Amino acid sequence: MARTLLLDLDGTLVDTVPDIAAALNRLMAARSLASFAPPEVASMVGDGVAVLISRAFAARGVAPDDAALKAFAADYEENVAVESRLFPHVRPVLEGLARDGWQFAVCTNKPERASRTLLAALGILPLLRAVGGGDSFPVRKPDPAHLLATLEQAAGDAGQALMLGDHRNDVLASGGAGISCIYAAWGYGAPGMGEGSAAVARDMIEAADLANQLLPRFA
Repeated sequence: MARTLLLDLDGTLVDTVPDIAAALNRLMAARSLASFAPPEVASMVGDGVAVLISRAFAARGVAPDDAALKAFAADYEENVAVESRLFPHVRPVLEGLARDGWQFAVCTNKPERASRTLLAALGILPLLRAVGGGDSFPVRKPDPAHLLATLEQAAGDAGQALMLGDHRNDVLASGGAGISCIYAAWGYGAPGMGEGSAAVARDMIEAADLANQLLPRFA
């Protein structure tokens, strides 16, 4: 059976903060609220759209109105790939790992449709066996069932799988699923979020090396 690398999206494969921040700031402006700088938005990313909106409005001392979540989701989906870019080395590393017998699946708390639109725009979608979004299943990260359901869609096996992500949710979910996690130190998460991971990678090239060490081809 092929080895499966489960991949987080925001902050791991793609620098999505520019487009998330733009959509969020348009939402704030429409409600006469102050905008956010990209680093502020990065600190709020990782737990899904509803949590992002809740955190943003809380930071401005107000509760989100009933239309806020839907308005943001629609705006962001239409503008999901304007300025978002793959992190360095993502494509060549994935292509190299594929030649070495790996398969890939994205497991993200971002809604599935927006995730697929973004991945397609960046040319990565054809490399993936599955995309498990935050609304694809009844649960989402850090629930390990999110990883396991995504892995099942990819026809993978937990004994031949690793997780790569930049958030504590990735570490917690993979630990609960019995899957080792490589922490993506280049992403949006604070360094302490990598606690409990099997290894820490500084970039995608190092992540690939660590993946092959943690799960050798003929283990």
